[in-house]
Amino acid sequence: MFQSVTINLLCILLSMFSINSDKNMKEFAKDTYQLSSGKSISIEFYSHASICINYDGMRIYVDPIGEYADYSSMPKADIVLVTHEHYDHFDEQAIFDLTKESTELIANPNTVKLFNGGMALKNGESTERNGVKIKAFSAYNTTEGRDKFHPKNRDNGYLLMIEDFRIYISGDTEIVEQSEEIINCDILFLAVNQPYTMTIEQAKRYAKMISPEVFYPYHTTDTDMKQLEREFKQFDFTTIIHDMP
Repeated sequence: MFQSVTINLLCILLSMFSINSDKNMKEFAKDTYQLSSGKSISIEFYSHASICINYDGMRIYVDPIGEYADYSSMPKADIVLVTHEHYDHFDEQAIFDLTKESTELIANPNTVKLFNGGMALKNGESTERNGVKIKAFSAYNTTEGRDKFHPKNRDNGYLLMIEDFRIYISGDTEIVEQSEEIINCDILFLAVNQPYTMTIEQAKRYAKMISPEVFYPYHTTDTDMKQLEREFKQFDFTTIIHDMP
């Protein structure tokens, strides 16, 4: 009996070590863009909706989830952006792992309430940190019957304005009204994960309307990525596909 328990415990510990080792050892994709000032922006891609934007020594983590990366071993955050409070976007432990004394959480009001701290941004509100302007935009389902997933006026997408460079991160949404601030942005992230967010056809229409320099599909759990890649070859903008299921 004792031997059996010991062996089972050893198996559990080895399994946990293996999971943590996988997260520690995994190499994540990273793309870098040069700014007109001579500085650069790099984007690290973890998985699903979790990314990190690096600019001039500032690290902005978006929707960090511990399932996808070991945040306790990563450089601490200056800002943590959370789009909404669903389990695959809001992870308190990941935020704690990334937190230093000056780290600030910026999120939709529900997330700030659940976390019991941070700065709440409603749709249309904005803030600025060290030259980086962050504006919250609407993110919700528009198809009948899907509003139970992401109702209007609750969740955020974000536009980051860094010098003259604009990055739009849609959050979990379908096609919604947007402002001229997003049109012709440099980087466009669209969540393509029907029925919870966009279908491939919706993403095509939205991306064509926004006409970015570079398009990244993300949050692509239930999406046929081969079809998406085929469909987006028709556009003039660059489509980059990283492993973001």
